[in-house]
Amino acid sequence: MKMIIAIVRDRDADPVSHALTSQNFRVTLTASTGGFLRRGNSSLFMGVEDDKVEEALQIIRSNLEPADEPEQKRATIFVLNVNQFIHC
Repeated sequence: MKMIIAIVRDRDADPVSHALTSQNFRVTLTASTGGFLRRGNSSLFMGVEDDKVEEALQIIRSNLEPADEPEQKRATIFVLNVNQFIHC
């Protein structure tokens, strides 16, 4: 099991989360702020089985809008090992 944390631009949050949920991934979305210019971001949290990680990452990547500037990042994604997952 992995935890994917994807920090995306606000405008990408809805398309990414809808694409993930349409493929039966469960997503928790929270508003966040960060970076040098304090631009609005959204953080998506997902518990994902190991064999579904690449599929989730591909969905995230393919639903991000192109960067506005050449050096601008579209998302920051962390994939973390999960020792225990409890769904109550």
